Amino acid sequence: MDNDKVIGILNNLVETCRDGQYGFKEAAENATGSDLKRFFSDASLERARFVGELQRQVQILGGDPEKSGSTAGAMHRTWINVKGTLTGKDDESILTEAERGEDSAMKAYEDALKQALPANCKTMVEAQYIEVKQAHDRVKRMRDARSATAGSN
Repeated sequence: MDNDKVIGILNNLVETCRDGQYGFKEAAENATGSDLKRFFSDASLERARFVGELQRQVQILGGDPEKSGSTAGAMHRTWINVKGTLTGKDDESILTEAERGEDSAMKAYEDALKQALPANCKTMVEAQYIEVKQAHDRVKRMRDARSATAGSN
């Protein structure tokens, strides 16, 4: 695969992970449950680590690593902030938005993995994808649990 194309794919994942980093940080600030605050904070740090790994790989390939998140991600983060303010920082709503963000991240990784990436890049992207999927599934479980609790009140 063309080096520039690989750099483009990796930089797209940098944007995706940066969006997740900022989104999870904002979710941690808006969440009321201490378990959620901790999880969102940890997830934000994990995405920051992914950004660093991806940026290093882009540099190794001779490219300029992406330094910011995407415009769509900025809009999503704004929505989380507005939603948190408007709903009195409702954890279930924040989890719903976090799941939407993770759906988007999983799709970005799945699209990247459909490409013929060099072996070292593919290994890194696969490992990150597994962690993104685990975070998605955990967000979904927490949201479902809160939804079931709210429904039984």
